[in-house]
Amino acid sequence: MTRLLVVHHTPSPGTREMLERVVAGAGDPDIEGVDVVARPALSATVSDFLAADGYVFGTPANFGYMSGALKHFFDTVYYPSLDAVRGRPFALYVHGNNDTVGASAAVLKLTTGLALEQVAPVLEVTGDVGARDREACYDLGGTVAASLMG
Repeated sequence: MTRLLVVHHTPSPGTREMLERVVAGAGDPDIEGVDVVARPALSATVSDFLAADGYVFGTPANFGYMSGALKHFFDTVYYPSLDAVRGRPFALYVHGNNDTVGASAAVLKLTTGLALEQVAPVLEVTGDVGARDREACYDLGGTVAASLMG
């Protein structure tokens, strides 16, 4: 079975809501053969990363940057998996109170270094998570999971 790893940091109700919708979308009944595994960024390991066939990364925007937890994840997995994950699909969602640009840019630099393939535009949400945002999260999860279907 193909595995989608969702690595996230969810300290707020908004990021929790986004995570839940991404996971729900990835697990849509029309998507078959994809095992969805969600791991908090501080618990996800190199083994988790290498065992996955695709990824969704989720983070709040903290002081113009990704969360320290997600940064720690990338620091942990970067060199041990550098050439092993090349070309695997990924997507990113970011939640901020008023700005997400720096957080998105920081994650995209790391995914570029890992040579991951971005399969959906970055989903950036500022302020409260609304109905359209929830739907976009669902679609994001589904897009990455569908990209893994053989």
